[in-house]
Amino acid sequence: MKILRSRKALSPVVASIILIAVTVAVSIAVAAWMGALTFNFMATEEVKITNVAFVGSYTTVNVTMLNTGTTSVTLSEIWIGSNKTLVTDLIPANGNLTKPIAFTWINGYNYQIKVMTMKGNQYYYNAIAPSQ
Repeated sequence: MKILRSRKALSPVVASIILIAVTVAVSIAVAAWMGALTFNFMATEEVKITNVAFVGSYTTVNVTMLNTGTTSVTLSEIWIGSNKTLVTDLIPANGNLTKPIAFTWINGYNYQIKVMTMKGNQYYYNAIAPSQ
């Protein structure tokens, strides 16, 4: 009789061990998944237009940008006023880029510069062309 009781007790012990093992495995999987999500959300892109220089014989605008984010930024478009220029330049994290844009500018005019990234983020800057 004593042997039969201990034999029946083996089943709840095995069930408890299996439940603990499954709980640990699921918690490890959830922790890994949440860690991956957190890493992706922490990667930010932030571009600041630090300078706009009107150069040449009224035909070129140099746009200087700084990536202050934590990930590389790929540019897709640069707008000067209503003129769009397609670009595919990459700015590394904490890196600079000066991009010359072919654009005929007029003395003393105020131009809005818009930089768009591949992720769809837009960054603006206003610059006034030099007067003669």
